[in-house]
Parts: sequence; structure tokens; C-alpha cells
Amino acid sequence: MTQVRRVPPRHELPEVDAAALEAARAGDRVVAAARELGAERWLRYLEPLPGRLRDDPLPDLRAAARLARAAYGPKDSVRDQLPAEVTEPFLDRIDRLSRAINRWEANRS
Repeated sequence: MTQVRRVPPRHELPEVDAAALEAARAGDRVVAAARELGAERWLRYLEPLPGRLRDDPLPDLRAAARLARAAYGPKDSVRDQLPAEVTEPFLDRIDRLSRAINRWEANRS
């Protein structure tokens, strides 16, 4: 018999939820900068992420964090078109979120 592990709702994971909300706020600033600077490509890529970071359940939240992290590629990076004062805090918050999710997964029993 296969056992299905229940994933708790985000509000039951305060560390993960708080990290996701911080990442969403930083994402709002990146989206605003992309809009202001006319970086349409990055705007299309990044615009859905703050909402996903605010609302997605845990499994989808990890995917949203991966998408956000992928914007910082070695050859094509959001850093190339948007100012560091918005891109670096977003990256930091995304990395914090990923670590919070990893800690929760490592400690769940």
C-alpha cells in the first residue's frame, strides 16, 4: 500500500510563509523596476511571480522559487537590465525561501 504524505497548508508553516511573503514584496519591487525601465521581456517573466509567492501552496511555491531563481542565469540574467538595488534583495529573499522549504522538508516526519 502506498502512503500519501500530507502537505500542510502554508499558514501551518510560519517560517516558509513569512519567507514567501518577503520574497513576494521584493518581487513587487523588481516588477515595478521592470515596468519603469520598459524591460518588457523581464516584466512578462517576473510579473506573475509575486502573486504566486503570496498564494501558491507549498509544492507550487517551490516551483515559483525555481522560476524566480532562473532569472539569474549565467548567460541571460535579470541583473543585466534591472538595477542591483532591486535584483539582489529579490535573489536573497528567494534563496531564503528555498532554504526554509528545504529545512521544512528535511525535518518533516
